[in-house]
Amino acid sequence: MIVTRKSLNRRTFLRGAGAAIALPLLDSMVPAFAGPKASKTPVRIGWVYVPNGIDMRFWSIKEEGPLTSLPRILKPLEAFKKDILVISNLAQNYGRALFDGPGDHGRAAANYLTGVHVYKTAGADIKLGISADQVAAKELGHLTQLPSLELGLEDGRRAGDCDSGYSCAYTNNLAWRSDTQPLPPLVDPRGVFERLFGPGISESPEARSRRMTMRRSILDLVTADTKRLETGLGPTDRRKLDEYLSSIREIERQIAKTEQDNAQIDPKMDKPYGAPADFGEHFDLMAHMLTIAFQADLTRVFTWMMAREGSSRAYREIGISDSHHPLTHHKGDQTMLGKVTEINCYHAQLFARLVEKLKTTKEGDGTLLDNSMIVYGAGLSDGNAHTHDGLPVVVAGSGGKFLSTGRHVIYQRETPLTNLYISMLDRLGARPGSLGDSTGPLEGLSDLG
Repeated sequence: MIVTRKSLNRRTFLRGAGAAIALPLLDSMVPAFAGPKASKTPVRIGWVYVPNGIDMRFWSIKEEGPLTSLPRILKPLEAFKKDILVISNLAQNYGRALFDGPGDHGRAAANYLTGVHVYKTAGADIKLGISADQVAAKELGHLTQLPSLELGLEDGRRAGDCDSGYSCAYTNNLAWRSDTQPLPPLVDPRGVFERLFGPGISESPEARSRRMTMRRSILDLVTADTKRLETGLGPTDRRKLDEYLSSIREIERQIAKTEQDNAQIDPKMDKPYGAPADFGEHFDLMAHMLTIAFQADLTRVFTWMMAREGSSRAYREIGISDSHHPLTHHKGDQTMLGKVTEINCYHAQLFARLVEKLKTTKEGDGTLLDNSMIVYGAGLSDGNAHTHDGLPVVVAGSGGKFLSTGRHVIYQRETPLTNLYISMLDRLGARPGSLGDSTGPLEGLSDLG
């Protein structure tokens, strides 16, 4: 084999007819004889949020140290216990009720990534501040097509059980660019797809309408450029490219099928086109796109609200027709508690499917999961008592061998949740100094010191 210094630029795109598709990391993007700095893979950061608290009886682990057997709610992550870090005793110190404001659910979500207290007096909100994901986006955003990606599975504007005004903004959003500017999550898979792989954010409504009418695959639009690129790739890179483009084609197929299925629904139903009726299918489709976004380095920062805080969604997919939020106000009723636990387990199962996707997607000498730090948890522990301490927290991925995973770590009670975020942001090179109620980075997380 002849080794040359010729290589592809990491930001190479396939282009054609107004479309552009970023490429995954290929061997030919690393120059021959390049040093370690040239081949360094990116580190991603993200948050997956579940609402209404957790039944901590089936989450909590008593012993600190190596993870052996996981409790019931975390059991879906058993196959990945060497890739996760379970952290206990973190708290939202400013999530508690100093004033009535948007209520515990509003504070739980709005405080989750900002670490500030949220209330409303005399028609004016306290300044909320920037969220941890947007601190990361400011540091990494110039390196990718999208500074950050905000995802959701429930449209809070249609929830029906959210108070009007400011409290809805707090319960529906995790990401805050500034004191008063939330970044609402994208719920429609087609909107996510077009933001990631379509002509771009600047596409006009008229251009989008024409392309929707044509119903052509975005891959068809870049066929000529794809063939040109393939002629200069080695066998391994051709296989990687084929797998990557096949994944995009599969997403297009799923979205098209969903829209066709939804076309049979009474149009009077308030349902966004492109979102599967089944909650799990909706999650999987979004997880598929997020995985490809990481693979192509389209973004390195994301937030994902599995459902808005205070959600009253019923989970008929697992045989539960009762609304989630009212179930959490169980007052000790064992039947209601049992259903809450089943919902908690279902959410964890879905998260495990995302972890599996990232774990099975190779990148360099490791996987996408190896180069990620993804927090999974809630802004409340006990949903019945609305407690903001002893929060359920799991971090999946080591962030490029930064976190020492496969362990359970117990901190002093009332340790700010934002201290974890400060540590993660430090890993990315973003050093805000403080975030909300943070008091400094957590000790004992890292293999790198």
